Amino acid sequence: MVTVEDMMVEHYTYKLTWSRADGMHVGLCAEFPLLSWLADTPEEALTGIRDVVAESVQWLEDDGEPVPEPLATREYSGKFIVRVTPDLHRDLTIAAAEAKTSLNRYVNAKLSR
Repeated sequence: MVTVEDMMVEHYTYKLTWSRADGMHVGLCAEFPLLSWLADTPEEALTGIRDVVAESVQWLEDDGEPVPEPLATREYSGKFIVRVTPDLHRDLTIAAAEAKTSLNRYVNAKLSR
């Protein structure tokens, strides 16, 4: 039987990378940035980090602590605020005007690349 905990662990964002310093594959989870797992193969690294995340979720639940929501299942508004210097704001506004578009569309296009 698949539990809610298992489902949540399946939906977290995992990454595999190589650690030259350790000479091993590293499994990481974006929602738990302090956790990692070293292994000889990418498959073992993924299995290891998923197991560690599952244990962490269980510990958090047992202690009544909040469990991070998977990034993939969160709702996003499509809006966020970025603070820039006044000079950069002016330069972007000028570039947007020269491109005959709004500042919002101009920056969105630049970020999409």
